[in-house]
Amino acid sequence: MRLLSDADVQRLLPDPSRCVELASEALRALADGRAEVPPKPAVHLSDGSFANAMPAAWPERNLLGCKWISIFPSNAGRSLPTASGLMVVNDATTGLPRCVMPAESLTAARTAAVSGACIAALAPDDGRVAITGAGVQARSHLEVLAALGRTEVVVFARRAEAGHELQAWAARHSPETSVRVVGSAREAVEGAGVVVTALPIGLTGVELDAAWVREDALLLPLDYASSVGHLLASASTLVADHLAQFAAVRQARGLPAAYPDPVGATGALLGAGTRPAGRITCQNLGNGLSDLVVAAAVAGAAEAEDVGRRLDPGAA
Repeated sequence: MRLLSDADVQRLLPDPSRCVELASEALRALADGRAEVPPKPAVHLSDGSFANAMPAAWPERNLLGCKWISIFPSNAGRSLPTASGLMVVNDATTGLPRCVMPAESLTAARTAAVSGACIAALAPDDGRVAITGAGVQARSHLEVLAALGRTEVVVFARRAEAGHELQAWAARHSPETSVRVVGSAREAVEGAGVVVTALPIGLTGVELDAAWVREDALLLPLDYASSVGHLLASASTLVADHLAQFAAVRQARGLPAAYPDPVGATGALLGAGTRPAGRITCQNLGNGLSDLVVAAAVAGAAEAEDVGRRLDPGAA
């Protein structure tokens, strides 16, 4: 068994374009029923923190693995990541653990890659990209957007300091991208062809007004229903990356009762060949298969380069 550090994962991640390809393939496999991905079970703590197990198997690609990730919103006040976890990639022939890696950089890359797959297939050709939130997801999305040639980005930062830090990061890591920081979601969203919402899940009072959103915009809410509420979702073609997971999240009250049902799976829409008219909302709530395809690429690169610490999984 090979143990990687987060620095190892960052170095071994496929480039953003390849991550987008892997995410698109995973979304289509989910839609086609070619992979086994149960709704992720969750356990909760009294302060609103929770953790998910995210197993996945893709037999035709001989892939097996599971991500364990915790969400602790209170960590923001401790200067700690709000999301942390581990990813295990198994040998699908023997079941033995093949590689264990931290989930932070993996999750950021996977989430942005799923958005990138949707943008590549479903976004209107014109218009800038709006991102609400200036944290980790904004950074990973900027890398994917640059790979897709989407280099005009407006970011709503709730804290001016976070916005300045993001601009400084972009100047170093994505210099071809123009990042303008604004102080309101409306200013960021109006006129944007793509809207990525990355505010905290469960945050209230931040729903986007449909009047701000272009009639043909692609909406990618990473924050569940915090920003894209039921009214805006109802005024669009709504799809989800994993329909069973969508139903489970609604049942657990992670989405409001009034939230509409998706008309189908994100992967099916990616493979349709034509973009439906009007707004599109992709409620990509996170699925273990998207993590697994990227993690397996990292594990393969680690094995090829002999990176990480070798451990005996049977040792006490």
